[in-house]
Amino acid sequence: MINRHRALPALVAVIAALPVLAAAQQTATPGAAQRPAAAAPVGLAADLLADIGQVESKMLGLARAIPLERYEWRPGTSARSVGEVLRHVAADNYFLPASLGHAADPTTGIKGDDFNTAVAFERRTLDRAQTIALLERSFANLKQALGAATPAKLNERMTMFGQQFSGQQAWLLTTTHLHEHLGQLIAYARSNNVVPPWSQ
Repeated sequence: MINRHRALPALVAVIAALPVLAAAQQTATPGAAQRPAAAAPVGLAADLLADIGQVESKMLGLARAIPLERYEWRPGTSARSVGEVLRHVAADNYFLPASLGHAADPTTGIKGDDFNTAVAFERRTLDRAQTIALLERSFANLKQALGAATPAKLNERMTMFGQQFSGQQAWLLTTTHLHEHLGQLIAYARSNNVVPPWSQ
């Protein structure tokens, strides 16, 4: 049986130590209490993020469903192959945000003011697994950049492809670009007797 008279001082000591332990934890993670939580995207940015999430899921589903031996298939000599379409999307998922001021990962070599860097990135030789991993990372980059687009940034004017755009127009262009290539990949998959996973 526990001796209550002996246990009571130990319990008091533990309770007294709690504020000290909490302070030590805050010291161990400097700035943790002061760091404000990132504001959740609202309005257009939130809607586009939801849409991009759906495109990402479908595109990655197709990338995994199309067999390795069909990654070099193309509908004509002047058209991109399956793998090239996926790498093109990945390249622009870095390049378009970089054009809007969200710098790409330096390891990509992509610069927002030099389209040729995106072309070089797209033309790299990668296998199926590397291409899928690259596509996943590029979507994470794209969503991070859009998540930081405040209403004020969406109204800013900027130059992209030598033309003037608002931030809103640029992000709409970025999203419709994804839909263009999702439709292309659906046609590629169907041409190779691959049923899109969400249609099964």
